[in-house]
Formats: sequence, C-alpha cells, structure tokens
Amino acid sequence: MLVSPDILTQKFCCDLDVCKGACCIEGDAGAPVTLDEIGEIEASLDHVWSELSASAQSVIDMQGVAYADREGDLVTSIVNGKDCIFTCYEGGMCLCALERAHRAGKTKFCKPISCALYPIREKRFSNDLVGINYHRWEICSSAVRKGNELNLPVYKFLKAPLIRRFGKEWYQELCQAARELGIETSPSPSERGEKRGNDEGRVRSEER
Repeated sequence: MLVSPDILTQKFCCDLDVCKGACCIEGDAGAPVTLDEIGEIEASLDHVWSELSASAQSVIDMQGVAYADREGDLVTSIVNGKDCIFTCYEGGMCLCALERAHRAGKTKFCKPISCALYPIREKRFSNDLVGINYHRWEICSSAVRKGNELNLPVYKFLKAPLIRRFGKEWYQELCQAARELGIETSPSPSERGEKRGNDEGRVRSEER
C-alpha cells in the first residue's frame, strides 16, 4: 500500500453551506464503481427512482447506471456530460439520492466507495499494489479552508470511509504512522476505545 504524505498533512472538511455539493454536478466523468457496486446500485433503484430527474431516468433506461469511460474504467452514468445521475436537490444543495435512501433506512448500500473517499483517490497498479493520493480540486477550496480552521487532516475527516475500504486495523496503523512522523501527537479517543459522538461526519465526494 502506497500512501501519499498529503493524506496525513493536508487539511480538509466538506463545507456544504458553501460548495452546495458541486462535486455531484461537476467533472467530465462519473464516479468509479466496481461490478459489485453496480449490482448494489441496481438493487437500490426502486428506492431512489422518484428522486431522480427525468433526464437521469432517461439515461439509466438507455445505458444503465454505469458505463466505461475513455480510459476503460467503469463509472456511474452522468447527465449532460457532467451531472451524476443520482443527484437530487434540497434547499439549494446537490445531494446524493443513494445516500439519502441509505440514511432513511431504505437500503443497505450507501454510495460508491470512490465517492465516500473523496478527496482521496485510489489507484491500482499492475502488480496488485494499491496507492492512495490526495486530489486537489478548485471547487473544494472551501473544504480546504474549513479543514485548516478545524485543523482536521484528510485521514481524520475520512476515518469512516477509510475503515470501510481498508479495515479498522489498517486505519489504526495509519494513525500510528502519523504519530511516529510527529503529525499526530496522541491517539484519538476512539483509538483509545473511548466513546465519542458521531465522528463519521458528512462525507461528500467528487471522484468524479
């Protein structure tokens, strides 16, 4: 596993009040998905269909929930060359219909892990080596600003999705590495086994 130092040092915290969820409607390709995730998404369609735009429904009817981008990778389908088909709106903000259904207890699947991990992007190499990098995107400048204000590094902001993707033991090892590098001075309450409030937070993504 290769981990970019930026994931330990850069600060980040989504600020929906400022960005309005722009990551859901910007970019020229959908969010990377696996075959298993495509199956989960298809199984969730009935629960989110009414929240999707007519254009998104039409795209799904024509090509399905995913397609292969110009690099041959599977990504979620998009509308008008940029909008994620699962974008829905509330109070002027772009939200994820899949995540809303999950939070409402309607589905077990939340959203693609590539979305949950943003601004971390995962890359697989030919020898099965996995690398994770910090991705910079101008529309996330408010998240960088808020992260700096809160002194919240990327790996702490994305604790829940990192554990979901790589496991709790791996995440604890990452925190230990941060401490050994002098980036984190002491274990967090959760790492010491203490109870905290909701430390998962609201995670938005572009991977797109």
